[in-house]
Amino acid sequence: MSGEGDTTLKSICYKPGSLQLLDQRKLPLETTYLEICDTADGWSAIQEMVVRGAPAIAIAAALSLAVEVSNFSGFDGSSAEAVAFLEKKLDYLVSSRPTAVNLADASLKLKQVIANALASSAAEPNSIFKAYIEAAENMLEDDVASNKAIGTFGSSLLRQQAKNPDKLSVLTHCNTGSLATAGYGTALGVIRALHTQGVLERAYCTETRPFNQGSRLTAFELVHEKIPATLIADSAAAALMKDGRVDGVVVGADRVASNGDTANKIGTYSLALCAKHHGIPFYVAAPLTSVDLSLSSGKEIVIEERTAKELLNTHGGLGERIAAPGISVWNPAFDVTPAELIAGIITEKGVITKNANDAFDISSFAKKVTGN
Repeated sequence: MSGEGDTTLKSICYKPGSLQLLDQRKLPLETTYLEICDTADGWSAIQEMVVRGAPAIAIAAALSLAVEVSNFSGFDGSSAEAVAFLEKKLDYLVSSRPTAVNLADASLKLKQVIANALASSAAEPNSIFKAYIEAAENMLEDDVASNKAIGTFGSSLLRQQAKNPDKLSVLTHCNTGSLATAGYGTALGVIRALHTQGVLERAYCTETRPFNQGSRLTAFELVHEKIPATLIADSAAAALMKDGRVDGVVVGADRVASNGDTANKIGTYSLALCAKHHGIPFYVAAPLTSVDLSLSSGKEIVIEERTAKELLNTHGGLGERIAAPGISVWNPAFDVTPAELIAGIITEKGVITKNANDAFDISSFAKKVTGN
């Protein structure tokens, strides 16, 4: 199955009873979709980074279980056993990658849906499975709408803060576009919105070593969308800023603590420090599902460490070895950018800005916009 001819790239192709995920490890040279039949396939696809990006991970996980239960020939158990089955599968999926909060958040919401279904007086196993499937499908639709809202709020913010609101160049890191979400993107969605408005002079994307999500995926999306763009080495960002070529930096997030500290792809912290030094605003673009109000700061965020092969071998660990034999490797997938380096957090409900004490009050913002 090929994605050629689509106006927007899709990492997730779903219809009731069927799920296919674009194998992002093979991009940009090969476009291959993998069939996901159950949660075991979903877990492996997430862990092995067939699918990546916090929003996409959550949706792919939820839909892998939806496909599994859709294709049951029959469930020989009670309604309570059906709920227990779904909860166990959700816990299993959450274990695939620990840092992205969207996956855990989706699991909690889906568990609430099935608990509510069980409480229904007419609850049968099939009705519980149906409620789960509908909720998982809604997450897919909601993510696209959420991303477009982030793009609208973000483009407005960047234009307000820019010296020239009709001519902006923006730097981004990792991949936060259609490939990292259900469609459109978060930080890349902001860039896409600026381009649609005719005010984007140029987008700069970093390689994003060692898995090269920037050079393989973001560059691929930008070329596909015909957005003026330039690829830079991760280590060239400071020089680019010094040359005055960057008006703003926009990145995504895998987890945002209640104080605004943000975990994102390794190298994000370095970009934030460079931006601060050069007086360039640094923004995080993420849905509210990426916010974890249970964490007081980024110190509590669990950082995933990945295989040494990603540094030792080419093509993010899938190619030939290039590093010296015997060398030790430290390969954290993420780092945490302190809130003090972040100018604003762009969400689907609006922009979270700092208060008079120069601090984010994300909890109050979330309560205000969600009513919870």
